[in-house]
Amino acid sequence: MKRHLRSIFLPLISSLAFLAASPAQSQFSGPPPKQEKPIQYQLPNGFTVIIKPDRRAPTAVHMVYVRAGAMDEVDGSTGLAHMLEHMLFKGTKDVPPGEFSRRVAALGGRENAFTTRDNTGYYQQIPASRLEDVIKLESDRFAHNQWPDDEFKRELEVVKEERRMRTEDNPRAQLYEQLSAVTYQASPYRRPVVGWMSDLDSMTANDAREFYRHWYVPANAAVIIAGDVDVPKVRQLVDKYYGSIPARPVPPRKPREEPEQTGIRRMEFKAPADQAYLVMAFKVPQLTSFEKTPDNDDALALTVLAAVLDGYEGARLDRALTQGADRVADSVGADNGLWGRGPQLFTLSGVPAKGKTTEQVEAGLRAQVKKVAEEGVTEAELNRVKVRWIAGEIYKLDSLMNQARELGSAWIMGLPVDADERLLERLRTVTADQVKAVAAKYFGDDQLTVGVLRPLPLDPNRKPRTPAVQLRH
Repeated sequence: MKRHLRSIFLPLISSLAFLAASPAQSQFSGPPPKQEKPIQYQLPNGFTVIIKPDRRAPTAVHMVYVRAGAMDEVDGSTGLAHMLEHMLFKGTKDVPPGEFSRRVAALGGRENAFTTRDNTGYYQQIPASRLEDVIKLESDRFAHNQWPDDEFKRELEVVKEERRMRTEDNPRAQLYEQLSAVTYQASPYRRPVVGWMSDLDSMTANDAREFYRHWYVPANAAVIIAGDVDVPKVRQLVDKYYGSIPARPVPPRKPREEPEQTGIRRMEFKAPADQAYLVMAFKVPQLTSFEKTPDNDDALALTVLAAVLDGYEGARLDRALTQGADRVADSVGADNGLWGRGPQLFTLSGVPAKGKTTEQVEAGLRAQVKKVAEEGVTEAELNRVKVRWIAGEIYKLDSLMNQARELGSAWIMGLPVDADERLLERLRTVTADQVKAVAAKYFGDDQLTVGVLRPLPLDPNRKPRTPAVQLRH
């Protein structure tokens, strides 16, 4: 499937990927173009509906977000959310397997889906005049997904091949998978989205059907539509197709709180690879709302800290560790998990330069955070990353898909439709003193898990894997 690897296998996705905007973008600091505000309401059966008009082009994006992802699975059944995402393409009573994608293509559109720890999403981008067609298709498969056991068995082999190619043939992906399993104890974030191979081997068609019946209920889903649309007409279509789906209660979720970590954890993973790799994962607070609370304030300051360390070309980590004759790293990174349904991490990572070790990279990363904790950051650094946020917000509006995905992601987290604007406002208020304080507060050893990839010699006779099946719905 055409999905970013990080969205499946890496546990740490930056909530502000647009920090890596180009230098030309970073000079743009004017106000973003005026946009119509999103509209959010709820159907009687529980479906949340979000409509975002954008009339700059005659296209529309239609998405369904389900608040069910890998974290909603149980031990022994990992990979079910992702497997079910595949099976949603396998038909209903009126739409045979493969027909969904063929119909969207015939409309001049494109479509796909994605699974994360927190949710599953389905989308189509089509000419605005064909919106009703995809609303009818998507609402039908949400309510009436069905397929024979043989179809499930065939698709399960596709998912297994996906795991082999994207995880088992990728040493860093394997490292992150095992790092999650060590970092978390009670949190379901410890399990891989694609699932453990042993669980895939034992997965049955009825397992997927039960997950579908359990979580694919109107009150656990949201419909997001963005583009050149007439709001009253969209409401009429959504009410007609989605409003007719019977209401059912959302099953209760049991809390699975991660116990406090009270000492450093280290793990090593050996695999054939070109270079060693280091990742340091620190447990940190996450943003749960836009209220001013100590944890919310610290989560925002940690996001700014990540940007100061690694938010642009030539940022602190890059200058200190990858440049000069005695550089210790070929590449370095910093990332803060700002929000999610589960506990979040701040990560530091690096690839040792030739003749250097992961221990030297770890020491160098620690030294840079310590430097911020002792000396703080400059107003120039703060201003630079804030200007980039503004630029990112402006350029983000050029993509209907980005607009729809941000609205869906905010809904998953229980945040309002103007979450992007509120986030920007809060980030603008973060001070140098706050950044200095979080650098001193959260980077001790008690909340740290370190993972190291130790490279083994590559097999010169090994040939790249050729997919045994097509990795596409």
